[in-house]
Amino acid sequence: MITDIEDYFTRGCGRCERFATPDCSTRQWESGLNALRRICLEAGLAEAVKWGHPCYLHRERNIAIIGAFRGDFRLNFFNAALMKDSEGVLEKQGPNTQHAGMIRFTANGQVDAMAPVVRAYLEEAMAYAEAGILPPKVTGDIVLPEELVEAMDADPELAEAFHALTPGRQKSYVINLNGAKQAATRIARIAKFRDKILTGKGATER
Repeated sequence: MITDIEDYFTRGCGRCERFATPDCSTRQWESGLNALRRICLEAGLAEAVKWGHPCYLHRERNIAIIGAFRGDFRLNFFNAALMKDSEGVLEKQGPNTQHAGMIRFTANGQVDAMAPVVRAYLEEAMAYAEAGILPPKVTGDIVLPEELVEAMDADPELAEAFHALTPGRQKSYVINLNGAKQAATRIARIAKFRDKILTGKGATER
């Protein structure tokens, strides 16, 4: 995966064989992605590369992340459970996603048309970060590590696959990740587990 933010906007995320080719999804949506980037930066957000994608932060908290796919490109909000969605534009990333937190674009020109809404939603999310407000924890047998939640927010395919796992398989990953003391170690393990999760296996399965 890329580590230089400029690579994303010129070559792609580096997560598949289409990287740095005309067939990369980022090439199809180049102007729309750059428009989203401009709006995020104008809002005062800090820009970083996370999971191979442009991620935007405020007060050291993840606010939103940009992604491109063959059929659309997206701005995904972290902590989606907090978003009020006053304009009714947020969508779920998939049927197993609990909260709607994605603005999806299917044409490059849609970003400029929706710019006021995007800015307002970014400001809302930034206000939560400034106030230190987090979504209420969902009670249940499995409490997901923060790094796993953030990875799934950034990776719809991973989120769909993880939520489709049996509770036992989900728990196997949670136990494994919670066994790591450092956040960096948990992030590295998630990247290593990704292919296994996509195939529907648990952490200890071969």
